[in-house]
Amino acid sequence: MRRGLVHVLAWLLATGAAVTLSWWGVHTVMAGTAYDPPRALPITAADTTAQRSKPPAPPSTHPSPSKSNSPEPSTPAPTRTPAGSTGPSPTPSASATASGRVKAYDTAGGRAVFDLGPASATLVSATPGTGWSMQVWKTETWIRVEFSRSADRVSVFCTWHDGPPRVEVGTY
Repeated sequence: MRRGLVHVLAWLLATGAAVTLSWWGVHTVMAGTAYDPPRALPITAADTTAQRSKPPAPPSTHPSPSKSNSPEPSTPAPTRTPAGSTGPSPTPSASATASGRVKAYDTAGGRAVFDLGPASATLVSATPGTGWSMQVWKTETWIRVEFSRSADRVSVFCTWHDGPPRVEVGTY
């Protein structure tokens, strides 16, 4: 009887250790891949009027020869998203917040929206254009959103490691 009890106790300890180790490994891997859900922004009449008044840009058939001077991500943890709606121009537009800190960047590949604080930034949302895919890299000092379609690439790069956040849009 004592021998059977020792075997059951040893089996319980080994199983508990294996489950704990497995949970810890999966938790460690998955912790770096989950993102906060995007926050909804209010839509005002001025935003919807501005969106309707923009003429559609002609599609780019040739990638630009200039390459963005953005550093490549050192630890890529990309997420891919299927195609969605698009904004045609690469110019930033202010969002519908009273503070003016949330900025949207419309590109040929899609739209990226950032909340630009005094010393950091967060990605509010990123939506690829029709036929485009998207990858997002995040670190403590920069966020990169890359839209891609065949050989075309558009990168929206927000950095704040040496001052207030700044955003660069590069096509390559």
